[in-house]
Formats: sequence, C-alpha cells, structure tokens
Amino acid sequence: MAEFVPVSKVSELPDPGKMVVEVEDRLVALFHVSGTFWAIDDVCTHDGGPLADGTLTDHIIACPRHGAKFDIRTGKVLTMPATRDTVAHEVKVEGDDVLVKLNEE
Repeated sequence: MAEFVPVSKVSELPDPGKMVVEVEDRLVALFHVSGTFWAIDDVCTHDGGPLADGTLTDHIIACPRHGAKFDIRTGKVLTMPATRDTVAHEVKVEGDDVLVKLNEE
C-alpha cells in the first residue's frame, strides 16, 4: 500500500512553479499554484510526453509535444489530442516538506 513520501521542500518550488520528482520509481509532475501543491503523472496520455516540460497556466498544464491540456488538480484531460485522463496523486505539506502518496490508475 502506498504511503506519503517526502519529495521536495516547500522552499524549493516557487508559486507558481513545477518540477519533476521520482516517487517509488514513478515520475511525477509536482506543481505549486496559488499556495497549494498538486501532483500528476508526468506522462501525457496521448503520446507519453513529459507534462512538466509544458506550459503551466493557472491549474492547466499543456503538453509540450502536441498541446493536450490537463487539469493539475484532478488529472482530467481537457483537450485533444489526448482522450484519457492522467493519474492525480495525493499531496500534503508537513512543515517545509512536500509529500506525495501515489494513487493507482
């Protein structure tokens, strides 16, 4: 069963900001927007592109390859060419530590 794993310090990720972290051998895109942290798989469901390399606008990340957009809060796909959601993960902050708990698909 997955547990919360420390992945970053709050001070390491500006608001707004994004970074890639590894959690249990899985690449996760970590976002800091409007004082809250969010995490989704760092994989576009269209062609496997790295979402964290894309453009972040408010709570929406656009894949740098073909422009598919995802809601970073839920992993929900918002535009084509992607048609499947990506996985969103639980995030919590304890002191200056940001922790992520993986969710399964």
